[in-house]
Order: sequence, then structure tokens, then C-alpha cells
Amino acid sequence: MGIEDYGGGQTERSDVLVVTTNDVPGHQVTRVIGEVFGLTVRSRHLGSQIGAGLKSMIGGELKGLTKTLVETRNQAMERLVEQAKARGANAVLMMRFDVTEAADVGTEVCAYGTAVVISRS
Repeated sequence: MGIEDYGGGQTERSDVLVVTTNDVPGHQVTRVIGEVFGLTVRSRHLGSQIGAGLKSMIGGELKGLTKTLVETRNQAMERLVEQAKARGANAVLMMRFDVTEAADVGTEVCAYGTAVVISRS
């Protein structure tokens, strides 16, 4: 597996810029739309749980689980962008991820931020 299997963020050109900062250099916020989020819950399949259990005995990275978490975060991010776009935003500021265990059956990943309309200063 290459580095592209473990990367995140926007992989395609999007009409919605997503940043973790409070602002975008060279741009001004012309309208604040409000909070947006993208949520997904993924369960781990039996094969990856067994593999993770065995790997935890000898140590090292759990590559299968790492790849699953990257895919999950990317899906949450795609949903965040869809929601922002549907509400008329062209940017999301202060994007963050929140990850929690969901009732011992999977992992909940939420990407959230503030949807805004920005324009060049």
C-alpha cells in the first residue's frame, strides 16, 4: 500500500474550500451560514478485528484499521462538503474531526465546521 492509501482531505477539486483555520488569507467572509457536519458510523469486520488482535500481541501499526479510519474520515468529510454546498456555502472554516466509539459496534466519525461564503479581498 502506498502513501495515497493513508492520506486524507479533499482529493478532487471541490466548489467548497475546507480549512482548519479561522480565515482564508486573501479572502473575506461575506456571510456566515452556520455549523455543518458530516457523520458516519463504521463497524469493523471480523477479519480486521482478528488481525488487529494478533498484531497487538507483537506490536506495530494496524494497517487495515488505519486504512479503514482514513476511508471513514474521508466519507465524513464528503458529507460535510455536501451539506455546506447544499446550504449555499463555498467554504468551511475551522473544520475538525470528532471520533468516538459507538456502542462497542463501531466507530463514529464526525467532521464539522462553520459554513461560510467567502470572496477575494
